[in-house]
Amino acid sequence: MRIPLFQVDAFTRQSFHGNPAAVCSLQSWLDDESLRKVAAENNLSETAFFLPSGDHFDLRWFTPRGEVKLCGHATLAAAYVVLTRMESGFDTVRFQTRHSGDLTVRKDGDLLSMDFPARLPKRSSRLPKDLIAALGPSPPPSDVLEVNETYMVVYDKQSVIQNMRPDFARLERLHPYTVAVTAPAEEEVDFVSRYFKPSYGMLEDPVTGSAHCALTSYWADRLGKVKVHARQLSERGGELWCEMAGTRVILKGHAVLVLEGSLVL
Repeated sequence: MRIPLFQVDAFTRQSFHGNPAAVCSLQSWLDDESLRKVAAENNLSETAFFLPSGDHFDLRWFTPRGEVKLCGHATLAAAYVVLTRMESGFDTVRFQTRHSGDLTVRKDGDLLSMDFPARLPKRSSRLPKDLIAALGPSPPPSDVLEVNETYMVVYDKQSVIQNMRPDFARLERLHPYTVAVTAPAEEEVDFVSRYFKPSYGMLEDPVTGSAHCALTSYWADRLGKVKVHARQLSERGGELWCEMAGTRVILKGHAVLVLEGSLVL
């Protein structure tokens, strides 16, 4: 069996930047363990699997260790494949997911615009003792919030986010929780962030669309804006243009194809 396989760098205009996602186009679902093994073989933070179903596509995401409920960059990558490699005459694609409902992606000039559920972080009521220590020596955070099994740790300065050197072994013990750290930006954009998820097989995620469902809610409210511009300060780096739309959040970014071939099973 040959399965079309693509690798797309998401949330960037340049190859070898942003967040790389593998994308597999299926005609029928493989069993879950086979999907996980394919993701492990690709050895990227996420692999997106989709197949046609009437007027939409069914979509799932796997890390090398298992399925995730929502993934932004791999959705952007899958939409890029559908809209530019498979259905080039269309401007919109709708994905049906198992855990996050319908997700729609549209062409918006040279950007792709994703309609995702907004997530509203709240102050954490069960802060683990090691969380702040695991983030390494740095000034104390100004706030710690929680949303959908993610701790969101807010600092006052961008330099804290840039210079952070976490203890990943300690962060891994927070499973199933992941950690997003964020601060106001010093120039060009509204806020910056980084995202750590060692217990899911990836120490630091290069650019995280799903985390921006909560980061956008937080920063839009704090800054009194509907639209905010974000930069993730991983080694590869990436940019998102984000907008609150009621109970939804619009995440926009670029995508670049870097690999196209076949997976042989």
